[in-house]
Amino acid sequence: MKRVTVERIKGHPSFDAIVIGAGVSGAMIAEALTEKGLDVAIIDRRGAVLGSTPASTALVQYEIDVPLSKLSKQIGKERSTRVWRRSKLTLDSLRERTRALGVSADCVNRDSLLLDGDELDPDALFHEYEARREAGFENAFLDAKAVRARFGIKGRAAILTYDNMATNPRRLTAGYLHAALTRGAKIFAPYEVIGVDCGVHRVTLEMASGETLKASSLVFATGYEWVKGIPHPGQSIASTWALATRPQPRRLWPEHCFIWEASDPYLYMRVSPDFRIICGGEDEDFSDEPMRDALMDEKIQKISMKLKKIFPQLDTTPAFQWCANFGKSETGTPTIGAIPGMKNCYAAMGYGGNGITFSAMASQILSTTLAGGIDPDADLFSFNRSF
Repeated sequence: MKRVTVERIKGHPSFDAIVIGAGVSGAMIAEALTEKGLDVAIIDRRGAVLGSTPASTALVQYEIDVPLSKLSKQIGKERSTRVWRRSKLTLDSLRERTRALGVSADCVNRDSLLLDGDELDPDALFHEYEARREAGFENAFLDAKAVRARFGIKGRAAILTYDNMATNPRRLTAGYLHAALTRGAKIFAPYEVIGVDCGVHRVTLEMASGETLKASSLVFATGYEWVKGIPHPGQSIASTWALATRPQPRRLWPEHCFIWEASDPYLYMRVSPDFRIICGGEDEDFSDEPMRDALMDEKIQKISMKLKKIFPQLDTTPAFQWCANFGKSETGTPTIGAIPGMKNCYAAMGYGGNGITFSAMASQILSTTLAGGIDPDADLFSFNRSF
């Protein structure tokens, strides 16, 4: 992976837009803004491609955490269908954009297998399949016999969807940052922002080290690290754990599709380019890092045992293990748009299990907004939405 160049702040520079956060969200937003012709700076208190981005298991899907059939009951059929369709469109656009930019990030199309669980039993899973078909999504319902015959998984019905995407999150982020840098963007790191003055026409940022930056617009793309003063209705921070096994190409399931469960907490897994199984889950609704880290061995053992139960032929011994925090919401949807009470300030937050897909969505919505346009789906994800 080519090193991402960061700079020190000199003088009191001014930009069209400043993006706080040099992870995958900040990278995609900055790239989209520079493509619109804006002069962009990116600030991060650590450095580029750090924070929660390297911890991503990178199952890039259009299916959001809340099933379409359940989301329809929460926000209505019309809106839920629009949310799911925009997510699918975003994934397709991300795939195409990454190719157009020439970003090399181990991107490969993968089908997804959603197994029945305590959230959706086989009957409810079939109802979900029907809801997706009615909304125009191509997918297939497989009964337990068909799942066992095709994938070797016993006793589970499933929905099969097509052409999601696996990627290397670090390379993907670095690629989008390089694209922004090529168009003149600058990355300042490490810098801690300690003050934001939202003026009528300009936003002024004060650094802990004393420097100041100014911009016409400011975008917070800080991932799960929420900023004081920014509302987050219906959202919370959760913890997740993951492992990677040793390479074992001869033991893997057919087709190497993504696999996840309609359960709470759910298990999710994919195959890496070097034929390891990356598997995670056991999510908990808290954000305390020492508590999260203390549970590492217990959680990894549970994940390993669950994986072994589904695929007895696998060696589920962890070769690597890690944990991270992530933002989630009651509807499984992100919050993207102008921040109430903070003029010229915008945010992208609350991504849940669709982090990279929603990062790309935020780049589309915010670049259109800051360039003076109106995204047709911005109302679904704004701070002022009615659900």
